[in-house]
Amino acid sequence: MITRTRKPRTTGPRPDPRPHPPRAAPHPARSRSGRPAVDFGRPIRVLRVPDTRGGRLSLRLDTRATAICLLLLAATAALGILTLGSGQYTVPPGDVIRALLGDATPKVHMVVVEWRLPRVLLAVLCGAALAVSGAIFQSLTRNPLGSPDVIGFNTGAYTGALAVIMLANGGYYQVAAGALAGGIATAALVYALAYRQGVQGFRLIIVGIGISALLASLNTWMTIKADLETAMAAAVWGAGSLNGRSWEQLGPVALVLAVLLPVVLLLAGRMRMLELGDDTARSLGLRTEPNRLALVVTGVALTALVTAAAGPISFIALAAPQLARRLVRSPGVSVLPSAAMGAALLVAADWVAQRAFAPTQLPVGVVTVSIGGAYLIWLLLGEARRQ
Repeated sequence: MITRTRKPRTTGPRPDPRPHPPRAAPHPARSRSGRPAVDFGRPIRVLRVPDTRGGRLSLRLDTRATAICLLLLAATAALGILTLGSGQYTVPPGDVIRALLGDATPKVHMVVVEWRLPRVLLAVLCGAALAVSGAIFQSLTRNPLGSPDVIGFNTGAYTGALAVIMLANGGYYQVAAGALAGGIATAALVYALAYRQGVQGFRLIIVGIGISALLASLNTWMTIKADLETAMAAAVWGAGSLNGRSWEQLGPVALVLAVLLPVVLLLAGRMRMLELGDDTARSLGLRTEPNRLALVVTGVALTALVTAAAGPISFIALAAPQLARRLVRSPGVSVLPSAAMGAALLVAADWVAQRAFAPTQLPVGVVTVSIGGAYLIWLLLGEARRQ
């Protein structure tokens, strides 16, 4: 017996046996000039300005990073006006602004411009320098703990300054030169001990922590061996303070920073390439070790500059780059947002140091250590939640 099977009926449309033509690729986004635009994954604006040769210079601006920098600068300016008006002789904000514009009474001008303004400007410059130095070392080590005050460069600069105070009883410029020499010598020692066919970030941090502990012991021994008056002066200076700073200290700091900051901005692109790893950076044509050494020397010079002017101020270099990175939401630390964040943090810390226990003024280093402690607790809690 033969049974026939029926094919099931299909109710939908029959498939078209003819081959379909390939789909056209989507049109890429185009810029205003009609050229295909590159998708950076973030809002970007291109600023073009005419140059001296008749052409145009193009500058790519990250919209969010630019907005964050402007907000931080506005916050720094507001904190600066608050600090300039605070003290035993209170000045309203309107009079502070008129004094800065040169339209105030001689008494207000003397208090605001001659007495208080150098300290605020020094806080802005020192905060920016510390944050940029921290951004350099955190980028090189690819570790948020890769800060010059953790690696030991701050301690080395303090050792150099302490040696000048104890042995030569030097003045301001001699102490500044000693701090610079101590910071550079410490960086050279850490770099040499951490070098094994190149410098690895984790090894640099471990060697730096060890050298920092050794130098801290040496500093304590030197302080104990000094006479009481010298030891007290060294201890006050070692806490990191902006008390009594004037235009005399501000001028050299501004001059050196005007040289170092453009160098850092020129090296910022190479810093990004080093973050990709040595093999990738070499494949892109970058000489890794000379560029890394140039970044280390620049970062140490920034730290030593601040140590020479105001003493070792901790935790600004550690916290500012990471706080700025979280606000900007960038994959790595950036130089300019870190500088703006460091300036805002140190100006705020200096205002707290002046007004928290007025009329007694605390060293600003005491306040930054408190901020750094809170930052470390927050960092550890976040790490515990992730695990």
